[in-house]
Amino acid sequence: MPYTGEILSLIVAVSWTATALFADVASHRIGALTLNLIRMLLSLLMLAVLLWICTGTPYPAYADGRTWMWLALSGFVGYVFGDFCLFNSYVIFGSRFGQLFMTLAPPIAGIAGWLMLGESMSWHSWLAMMVTLAGIGISILAKGDGGHRLELKLPLKGILYGIGAGLGQGVGLVLSKVGLEHYSLAIPSDAPSAMGFMMPFAGTFIRAVAGLLGFLVLFMMKNSSDDLRTALSDRKAMTFATLTTIFGPFIGVSLSLMAVQYANAGIASTLMALTPVLIIIPYSLLYHQKISARELVGTFVTVTGVALFFLL
Repeated sequence: MPYTGEILSLIVAVSWTATALFADVASHRIGALTLNLIRMLLSLLMLAVLLWICTGTPYPAYADGRTWMWLALSGFVGYVFGDFCLFNSYVIFGSRFGQLFMTLAPPIAGIAGWLMLGESMSWHSWLAMMVTLAGIGISILAKGDGGHRLELKLPLKGILYGIGAGLGQGVGLVLSKVGLEHYSLAIPSDAPSAMGFMMPFAGTFIRAVAGLLGFLVLFMMKNSSDDLRTALSDRKAMTFATLTTIFGPFIGVSLSLMAVQYANAGIASTLMALTPVLIIIPYSLLYHQKISARELVGTFVTVTGVALFFLL
């Protein structure tokens, strides 16, 4: 089917938009740490059932030690660090600005690939990165009193969480790429044909195992058992946590790994980075927030920077 990867990438962008909106509600009700723990548990159950139906085993068959090592490391970086930062940014200033900082992920992935894998970084990649940062700056900076200086219009703590989210997502993506390459080599030629299609979902399973272990450690350190009991009794929170899981690690993350197998990674990443644009209208309607022209310009400049990073 032509444009399979591009279509999957657009589905991922829509899926992540829905995830951001659902997670915004859930994280405000039960907190980022509790939401992430529940989300990892639910995603493991969903992925295990899917793998069992499609491959006959409820776990990632044929995955060797190197596959587990790289994908687990990706899970720690992308889920435990990245998503923890992302959901905390939602609590501070909402999912629209949180997703804006996620546009840092593709440039950071480019830098991580350059440092870790020796991938090339051309001059226009650095230029595109500057455009992306400029777009974020336009959105989060405003003139202070008297109009003589610029100041942050968002809390610094939220901005740091947003940067951490983009960092975790970008580095985690590169680690996932390495893990899936090892997984592909580990699958024998006589394996069921479904394994090729299901490999991204199996890879997401390994990442979710690492994410669950990491969040369990954080949960025990915080001694948040009361928070978990409260969350489990909150029907609205559990509904939105379930929706966050379905559209996030179950559909969105798995299809994002699949998309780069069918399409040019740059085009796929650019299309998946449309979430900050797609979220503007539903977010403003749901929260009755007026979006300024400056914020719109900043968002489109940011996404343009991501596109330039990959497509020049």
